[in-house]
Amino acid sequence: MQHRTLGSEGLTVSEIGYGAMGLTMAYGPGDEQEGVAAIRRAHELGVTFIDTAQLYGFGTGSNEILVGKAVEDFRDEVVLATKFGFDMASLADGSFGLDSRPDNIHKVADDSLRHLGVDHIDVFYQHRVDPDVPIEDVAGAVKELIDAGKVTYFGLSEAGPETIRRAHAVQPVSVLQTEYSLFERDVEQLFPVLDELGIGFVAYSPLGRGFITGTARPAGEYDATDMRNSDPRWQPGNFEKNVDAVTRLGELAAAKGITVSQLALAWLLTRGEHIVPIPGTRSPKRIEENAGAADVTLTKADLAAIDEILPHGGFGARYAEEHVPTWI
Repeated sequence: MQHRTLGSEGLTVSEIGYGAMGLTMAYGPGDEQEGVAAIRRAHELGVTFIDTAQLYGFGTGSNEILVGKAVEDFRDEVVLATKFGFDMASLADGSFGLDSRPDNIHKVADDSLRHLGVDHIDVFYQHRVDPDVPIEDVAGAVKELIDAGKVTYFGLSEAGPETIRRAHAVQPVSVLQTEYSLFERDVEQLFPVLDELGIGFVAYSPLGRGFITGTARPAGEYDATDMRNSDPRWQPGNFEKNVDAVTRLGELAAAKGITVSQLALAWLLTRGEHIVPIPGTRSPKRIEENAGAADVTLTKADLAAIDEILPHGGFGARYAEEHVPTWI
């Protein structure tokens, strides 16, 4: 597994990382033992970048605790990223309110350190931009944590050009995290700003929340707690078009002797040296498959064929309208 440097502050990670969200939320009930096994298998295969968040435990810290348990024997060999910025009290009514007040940022950092069982957080992201808190105050709070040795690198998630520039002027931003995949390409409009400022990019949901694995089922056939039941890409009309696109991608992948997931991840790695995808899975077998994408070489003909199948992304919005982040 090769490594990539994200941003100008020295953050270096494996070119394919691991996203832990699905171990405890969004994709139905999880199993702690299974999750620990998945993370440890990722480490064995050279994955050094593991992503979690306060939100993923709904305020309980469960996802961070699971991640901390999984990496306790090799903590110094991995880069741990976690996030702040949601109001945990708002989750009870499903409103997903935001709270990036500096005092809350400090509190979340201390909670995350305890949950992960570590003495510092490698990457600390603002999970969503909080319109009620100036980004300068957010960046200043993270700078205080960096100066105190509790955090090493500052990240933003789902932020737009103005926010990125203002934050970067206070504390250099090492990485932006936003959804990016063959299904979701809108974020490419932000790449010039990232290149200008020397900021890396982390692609979450790089397999379209599992759709691009070729295993998608229609909405309503998942566990009641699974977000894909309401995902626009899984709704009638969009679903059939996306299935057809993935089938065509699968034919291209099969001709190269790889899986459609490997094709999709390898495509992301061609989009720039500053890009690292963080696919998530509960299956060690899928971990092996995803890690194998790092060894895939795509030709110009392959890339042209992919663009012909999905020139502008998948069919359907990435979120229901009320949850779409606004980039400012």
